[in-house]
Amino acid sequence: MNGPEDPVRVVVVDDEPMVCAHLRTILDSSGDITVVGEAHDGAAGVEAVIRHRPGVVLMDLRMPEVDGITAIGRIKELAAPPYIVVLTTFDADHYVLRALDAGASGFLLKSTPPRELIGLVRVAAGGHTVMSRTATDSLLAAGGRRREARGRRTALLAELTDREREVLACVARGMSNAEIAAALFVGEATVKGHVSRVLAKTQCANRTQAGLLAYEAGLTG
Repeated sequence: MNGPEDPVRVVVVDDEPMVCAHLRTILDSSGDITVVGEAHDGAAGVEAVIRHRPGVVLMDLRMPEVDGITAIGRIKELAAPPYIVVLTTFDADHYVLRALDAGASGFLLKSTPPRELIGLVRVAAGGHTVMSRTATDSLLAAGGRRREARGRRTALLAELTDREREVLACVARGMSNAEIAAALFVGEATVKGHVSRVLAKTQCANRTQAGLLAYEAGLTG
C-alpha cells in the first residue's frame, strides 16, 4: 500500500496484453505513479495484488477463467485491500453495476485520455470516488436494468436533510471528506457522519453507488 509520499502503486488486470502495455506506458510517464504488476485474468490479478500490494487496481471485467467481478470480490476480502477501479466500455454497463456491488471504488472508460487517466488514478489512490462522466451518462442511460432498485433508492433521497444532500452531491464530484469539510465549512468528522447517514438512508453499499444515485437524481447540476 502507499504512504503519503510514496508513488502510487498500480496493478493492471486486463486479458489484452496490448491494453496493459498501453496503460503501463501512460501511467509510468506520470512521475508519481508506477505499474508494479499486470495480469491477464482475474485469478492472476488476485495473485498480483497479494504479491505487489498496490494502492490501486485497474480491473477489466470480461476475462476468461476468473472474471473481473469475481476477482473484485476476492480482493475485497483481503486485509487492507486496494482501491479497485473498473475499466469499462460502453457495451458493458450491466457488468459495471455488478462490479460496484462487489466492491469496486469507481469506473472509467478504457478510452479515457492519458492526462485524465493519470489524474483519475491519483484521485482513486486518495480513496476518492472515481466516475468518468461519459461512462456515468452511458450507465444511467442503459435503459430499464435495475430500474426498480434505483427507483427505490431515489425515493429514499426524500429522507435526506438539506446538508446530507449537499454532502451527497460533493461525493458524486469525487471529493474527499477533507475537501467536503473545507467546502461546507464544517469539521471532517461531521462530514464522515453525514456520509455514513447518507449511505444508510439511501441503502447504498459505498460512495460510488451513492454518487451514481446523485447523478441520476440531478443533484450534481
